[in-house]
Amino acid sequence: MVEKVAGYPKLLIDRPRHYCPGCSHGVLHRLLAEVFGEMGIEREVVGVSSIGCSALIYQYLDIDFVSAPPGKAPAVATGLSRELPGKIVFTYQGDGDLASAGLSELIHAALRGERLTVLCLNNLTFGMSGGQISPTSLLGQRTTSAPQGKQLKGGGTSLRLVDLLSPMAGVTYLARATLHSPAQVRKAKLLLKRAFSNHLYNGGLSFVELIGLCPTHWGLTPFEATQWVKDQVIPFFPVEELKVSI
Repeated sequence: MVEKVAGYPKLLIDRPRHYCPGCSHGVLHRLLAEVFGEMGIEREVVGVSSIGCSALIYQYLDIDFVSAPPGKAPAVATGLSRELPGKIVFTYQGDGDLASAGLSELIHAALRGERLTVLCLNNLTFGMSGGQISPTSLLGQRTTSAPQGKQLKGGGTSLRLVDLLSPMAGVTYLARATLHSPAQVRKAKLLLKRAFSNHLYNGGLSFVELIGLCPTHWGLTPFEATQWVKDQVIPFFPVEELKVSI
């Protein structure tokens, strides 16, 4: 007797991806497909994507999606959530979009305690536009716009989104995960389930930051990228749950 222990998630559309080798977006797509299917909410979720490498997620997940202008996904999601209170509305964004162009939208949605789940795949760079500095890039990190490394003067310090949101009462679930190893991917799936459970039962804004890999713009092989996340990124962006209401 053969027991099937794994398979292709039914919500994940079987088609070629446009991502670079080693990119974490595909990993996160699969996690979302599994989470929505296992929670039985696939027909209730509505995603909002914006700009950047994350923008084309609607091509790979068989759920409802809306495209938003750059940085405006939390604002568009707010309108959807208020108009469709029975739906589970979430945004799917990269750090270049959310932490730069869309930071004010995120902050005000959090201050208002909008019933949303906001997901940020943070790969510490502007991926789609060529690998420039993003607000979350580490000091010293080399990018196409800072070939000698990001400096405080001119580049700014590194923004920790979860620390920014932590004091806000409207944020009811807050966590950071990483996608650099199988063990951490499994933990990330658990945190995603907790975020969407919080959305269902408590309301308010749920936020999960997921540290992802961008080997192409980091100038590393996929293996070297996983080591860099372990050695350099996680000490500054630790895996943690800061707020749990469930």
